[in-house]
Amino acid sequence: MRQSAAWWCFAPLLGPAPFVRAAAEIGYEALDLVPHEYWALVKAHGLRIACIAGHGSILEGLCDAQHHGRIVTELTQTIALARHHDIANLVCFAGSSTTGSDESAIAASAEVLRRVTPIAEDAGVTLILELLNSRVDHPGYRADRTAWGVAVCRAVESPRMKLLYDIYHMQIMEGDLIRSISEYHPYFAHYHTAGNPGRNEINGTQEIYYPAVLRAIQETGFDGYVAHEFVPRGSALSGLREAFSITRG
Repeated sequence: MRQSAAWWCFAPLLGPAPFVRAAAEIGYEALDLVPHEYWALVKAHGLRIACIAGHGSILEGLCDAQHHGRIVTELTQTIALARHHDIANLVCFAGSSTTGSDESAIAASAEVLRRVTPIAEDAGVTLILELLNSRVDHPGYRADRTAWGVAVCRAVESPRMKLLYDIYHMQIMEGDLIRSISEYHPYFAHYHTAGNPGRNEINGTQEIYYPAVLRAIQETGFDGYVAHEFVPRGSALSGLREAFSITRG
């Protein structure tokens, strides 16, 4: 499978240039969430940028209509950037809210996404709504279940509006990872990995059996990126190598 690694997890530990160089040498094809000032460095090492944030703020996101004007402006700008720099995906966030029904939050999220998906379709860029857990890391986050995200995708009805299925977050919220992947994979454009509990390495020190989960992804015919977004407890370089090996199988 095509593999990526999240900038914020490894670059601060290894340094930007050593991280990019190591990722390329190990065999990674892309990096996630790369700050703009390092895009040239990434490209110089033959790597692609798999995704960046499409708009600001995890908390003030799609589910709240008062943020829609800002989000449309920001997504329109980042879609243009992504098209120019060959960035595959733009991450979108549902936002956090403790008021309103799921139905109203889903409808609001779909409404604002329908305003920008035609632009994304023309640009060949995919908007990916990230599924995050609301129990541990992101209290109040609305897109905290697979079915919630799928409902938004169905309401938008665009081939350029999909989900970022974060395995770590969905293990916390609902488990049953392989069944979800098998059933809902047409809606998944990007995957993130991390071990649970702790969001650390994806090896045998944690509860998710990644070889089986990754095999399930592969069996769906997935051709996007599986990106490692964990915080290494040990050597960052060793963790980067180990994750690549586990995912390659």
